[in-house]
Amino acid sequence: MNILVSGASGIVGYGILKSLKGHKLIGTTIYDFSPAQGFCDVVEKILPTNDPKYIDNLCEIIKKHKVDLIIPSIECDMYKWNDEREVLNLTYPLLNNGSLINVCWDKWVFYLKFKESKYAIPTELGIQFNSFNFPFLLKPIHGFGSKGIIKIINKNDLDVRYKATQYITQSIIGSDEEEYTVSGFFDKDSNMIDYFPLRRKLSKAGFTEQAVVEDRGFKDVLIELAEIFKPIGPTNFQFRFDGDTPKLLEINPRISSATSIRAAFGYNETEMSISYFLKNKLPLVCKKPIGRKAIRYTEDLIL
Repeated sequence: MNILVSGASGIVGYGILKSLKGHKLIGTTIYDFSPAQGFCDVVEKILPTNDPKYIDNLCEIIKKHKVDLIIPSIECDMYKWNDEREVLNLTYPLLNNGSLINVCWDKWVFYLKFKESKYAIPTELGIQFNSFNFPFLLKPIHGFGSKGIIKIINKNDLDVRYKATQYITQSIIGSDEEEYTVSGFFDKDSNMIDYFPLRRKLSKAGFTEQAVVEDRGFKDVLIELAEIFKPIGPTNFQFRFDGDTPKLLEINPRISSATSIRAAFGYNETEMSISYFLKNKLPLVCKKPIGRKAIRYTEDLIL
């Protein structure tokens, strides 16, 4: 297959590329100098996603390399491709349920979708924070990768640091050591085929830095959440625990940053997508090596 991965310079992009073997790999990036060329057969420099000519540029690359599948590794590409599905009929875009993508764009809309669920964390819009005990979080409505989150310690801290209006307020549930990233793979009817759970520690950049394969009954949780959100294909769920009850922090309706770690443990969601969406074959269920650990570190790429 000829596979195109956008955002190939980033940790999700080259994580996807590293998990693919036996395909022609095309990576797109806006950068002249990046690690993408270490993981692709071809690197194509592309216009920024917000450029008016971006989609035309992408379509030219798709035609040039006769691309079978395009995979977004960054949020802005996923949202842009979702809006331009009809234009991208030259190939198969690996996109989730369009309704779920739209819901995930706005964290307040996302919260309203499932606030009656037992998995919802108490959340309010804007400065409606009177029902919260300190400390609590301010999260950008359109944020991603833990960027822009502010921890409010006390009233003075709120007065000094809170200026913007496009935030939600959210209770702090659990601890940094009890955060889970769980990826599920769903068929076209939102039935879950398989899932893979990791307890993780986040880096300062908001990506998984350390991970342990650990399951706390997530299978039934994901099946319940699928009834609400109707995911299709690879979908990432992030949890913390309130006692014994998992609370959903957010959904990433795409392949997430821990994809290379999951692939190393045998859960290769990119290959699963190729098998299911392009070859009409159900992926095999992955055995979960409970207790196995992964650590990310910096290394050199010599070109």
